[in-house]
Amino acid sequence: MVTMKWLKDNSFPAQNGKSEQLKCSRSFLQGMNFPIYCFGSQSLEEETSLEGLSCEEEQSILDAVLLSQWEDRMWKGCFRYDVTTSEIKVITGKMKFLSQVNEGQITDHLANSEGNTLHEWDPEELLFCLASSKKAKSELIPVASVPDGAILVIINVTPVEYGHVYLVPCTSNRLYQHLDARSVEIVIRMAAEIHNQSFRVFYDSCRADRSDVYFQAFYFPDPLPVEFRPVGTFFNGGRRGLRMCSVVDYPVKTISFQTTCNLKIMAVAISEICSHLEEKNVKYNLMISDSGKKIFLFLQRSVAASHAISAWECGGYFLFRNRYEFDEVTEDAMLKRLSSFSLDDNYFEAVKQLCCSIACKFDIRSQNSSVDV
Repeated sequence: MVTMKWLKDNSFPAQNGKSEQLKCSRSFLQGMNFPIYCFGSQSLEEETSLEGLSCEEEQSILDAVLLSQWEDRMWKGCFRYDVTTSEIKVITGKMKFLSQVNEGQITDHLANSEGNTLHEWDPEELLFCLASSKKAKSELIPVASVPDGAILVIINVTPVEYGHVYLVPCTSNRLYQHLDARSVEIVIRMAAEIHNQSFRVFYDSCRADRSDVYFQAFYFPDPLPVEFRPVGTFFNGGRRGLRMCSVVDYPVKTISFQTTCNLKIMAVAISEICSHLEEKNVKYNLMISDSGKKIFLFLQRSVAASHAISAWECGGYFLFRNRYEFDEVTEDAMLKRLSSFSLDDNYFEAVKQLCCSIACKFDIRSQNSSVDV
């Protein structure tokens, strides 16, 4: 259950020109007030079963807030082009890859950073913040200062798809520089509370700008091609635990993580796995789908960050910036492109063993915390 205080136009920051570049200092958000969506204190642990949730339920409050505020910025002209006019087609072949032609799309503006400096953005581009709360119910606070440990929800002015936003973790008015369990958990909670099957969250570890951590999220009308592929289960923690599968017959080595009732443990396990991968210099991407209940881990070989592929490309969604490439694209070409970035078989087996080792720890904890009847 969510309580909501209705927002009025004057609840949001006024357009007062560009802010100075955001530097990773303790003061870059001081004096700024924004709407805050506070998650209730109910934990995403095993008692919070998600098996009974239906896609047919009415729109959630968080989904309505995100879409309404994103559309508000669209009507105010905050975007550099209208992404709804971009043409999308299914590439002929068994994979059913998707391609979009968008001549206005350029490298995302948050990625244009130097050192610890984030590209300048207008206060109007920040829609609201996500934060934890001690209250039992989730609620939307119209105006408040940004709390410690919040996640900033900022529009991408060069969107790939509808509702495209950045999710930027921020603590003590500093931007995160490492992926941590708390950020992963809040982002999964966002996906769970939005509860829209079209919503996807992405994370790229192999960006050229690794000075700051941020996720990206947007809406797809249909599942991505990777979500249709068969899987082979190599770890099953039972009803209360994690299920891990390797995606079969797919050009990028991919592992899917799934749970129906323990999103918190999945978040902690994923963050620990990603930490080990970074220590071993294994490049990876994440995609969160199915209202937070499923996470795809795409594994790339080590390449220059400027040449790495994005998480949505790993999922089978390709962006073209000119009509000729869009018209001429073939499935074989995309298969070769994805395969050229994929981790090899030997390293993939090592990553699967690492995942099992970490998941086993959490599976034991879950069993010890449960009571057999």
